[in-house]
Amino acid sequence: MKILVISDTHKRNDNFFRVMETIGPVDMVIHCGDIEGSEYAIETGAGCPVEMVAGNNDFFSQLPMEREFEIEQYKVWLTHGHHYYVSMGNERLKQEARSRGVDIVFYGHTHRPDIDLEDDIMVINPGSISYPRQDGRKPSYVLMDIDRFGDVHFTLRYL
Repeated sequence: MKILVISDTHKRNDNFFRVMETIGPVDMVIHCGDIEGSEYAIETGAGCPVEMVAGNNDFFSQLPMEREFEIEQYKVWLTHGHHYYVSMGNERLKQEARSRGVDIVFYGHTHRPDIDLEDDIMVINPGSISYPRQDGRKPSYVLMDIDRFGDVHFTLRYL
């Protein structure tokens, strides 16, 4: 299973469409918020199931603030992260994820990619595909693969 994880597109979707052309079909797209009214464009461009949540800039969105769902055997929590002070680190987010009993948490907000894998929790931020803030300022996204044995792998990629 191949899953594209993105965040913080802020209504600038050209890089999302470039990535979709580059990586080919995916089984799912996960958007960690700050879509700013581009829900339809993301859903249409994905051509597959899409999970997305509202971010701090999605003022009039009907999207939920958080979602919990399953991907194969993994319990997933999707949040933008701003309610968990992720700009100051992901410890509070991890604490909440553990209390929810999830395996994987996806978040955005910081515009900086991070793959934080611990024995009991996987915390993934794909960075921003439109407005990156990390050193080098390259737009980023994460590809999540679940292999035939059910093991999950995360690859951070840049445009």
